[in-house]
Amino acid sequence: METYAIRLKPGQDLKREIAQLARERRVKAGCVVTCVGSLRVANLRFANQPTGTLLEGKYEIVSLVGTFSDESAHLHLSISDATGVTVGGHLLEGNLIYTTAELVVGVLPGLAFTREVDPAYGYRELVVRQEDR
Repeated sequence: METYAIRLKPGQDLKREIAQLARERRVKAGCVVTCVGSLRVANLRFANQPTGTLLEGKYEIVSLVGTFSDESAHLHLSISDATGVTVGGHLLEGNLIYTTAELVVGVLPGLAFTREVDPAYGYRELVVRQEDR
């Protein structure tokens, strides 16, 4: 696995920066290794909801997990507030960094992640393909 580490700065959008890194590095199969930092705005789609929920305030990033490529991403974020209350959901655009985010991602050689509609549910789901090295 090849790894990249970046530090995001105040005002940057967490999801957009991951997508930009994936495009610049031509990532065909990537995963989040770790991410810590803080947000001033969070935008999450909670389980089984059709749209996102915008949360404004100061939040700690306690977890970011998921897979991505230069074409798509499926990422889940957990954040906690000043009292330790933690929520999580599907990462959408609009998660703005407060002070910093320290992000480490892994690139998986020999694999390609795409998303195709799964006829059982109608959602675009992960398809993993082997690629020639």
